Amino acid sequence: MNKININLAVTGLNNTDNPGPGIPVIRAIRESGSFNVRVIGLAYETLEPGIYMTDMVDKVYMVPYPSEGSEALIQRLEYINSVENIDVLIPNFDAELFTFMKSAQKLEEMGIKTFLPTLKQFEERHKSNLPEFGKRYNLHVPKSSPVLDRKDIGEIRKEYEYPVMVKGKFYDAYIAYNEEQVKMHFNKISAKWGLPVIIQEFIKGTEVNVVALGDGKGNTIGAVPMRKQYITDKGKAWGGISLDAPDMLDLTHHIISATKWRGGMELELIRTEDDKLYVIEINPRIPAWVYLAVGAGQNLPEALVKLALGKEVKPYKSFDVGKMFVRYSYDMIVDLEKFEQISTKGEI
Repeated sequence: MNKININLAVTGLNNTDNPGPGIPVIRAIRESGSFNVRVIGLAYETLEPGIYMTDMVDKVYMVPYPSEGSEALIQRLEYINSVENIDVLIPNFDAELFTFMKSAQKLEEMGIKTFLPTLKQFEERHKSNLPEFGKRYNLHVPKSSPVLDRKDIGEIRKEYEYPVMVKGKFYDAYIAYNEEQVKMHFNKISAKWGLPVIIQEFIKGTEVNVVALGDGKGNTIGAVPMRKQYITDKGKAWGGISLDAPDMLDLTHHIISATKWRGGMELELIRTEDDKLYVIEINPRIPAWVYLAVGAGQNLPEALVKLALGKEVKPYKSFDVGKMFVRYSYDMIVDLEKFEQISTKGEI
């Protein structure tokens, strides 16, 4: 089979204890066998480890934070594209997706392909909209409410029993056992991610997850369920195992079919003692643990790139159950001049 030559731009190079999906996405595509790939890393901070992983990225550029607005980002991408001639762009952070989706037409005009959810899909699965999403698509979801002002926290006890979950609109989730803890988490989350902060009913059970890819027409290209076996203090999986869970796959197929989901997706679920599956979050992108799916036989990043290029992609029919992933930390030795170069010139 002839390999396709592509220039691939990827964000999410922060491969730390709170890892971004960028490095596992790049790893999966490099190992796919379908592409001769030149990888252009897009970084927000100069100490993102992926910047210095020369076996993963060929060139890295600093880009402005999404909070600086779509115009600043597009101007930077226009420069990068003039040098690199990007074929496909894979954004990997929730906080940046809105900007990239809003700029999809401009990116297309620049010759840059993406394969992202629609704005409607992105908005309706927000944590603050999850109750309505559950009603619309007949799903078990926890009760949740957005909080826009710290003074409204006292009203929580009228609707919820403690403990409750306190969540940021993009990231972070904490259990609060009383009002003071809610206030503490509210301050921390709102300072970092802005408002609203989401109060969510605490569902007792086992946390399980699914990584999936939809083709935008209602078809599931692939899906692999997983149970976390080791969780960090940030709530991130440091180890997990692929599961034989037909009900999790049925739920995933139902959501993708009903919403005609386009692009990568992570379902965060709670399995209760009476075996109900509650949808607690729908993340609109590939998760950092996607390489487990690759190891289990479904290279979803490869399929996503093919969809972005308009290629026909056949759905995966199976995956290996009982495959495990275990993360590890690794000390890279980097010359100071590389750090100085990315800090001063904005590229390396």
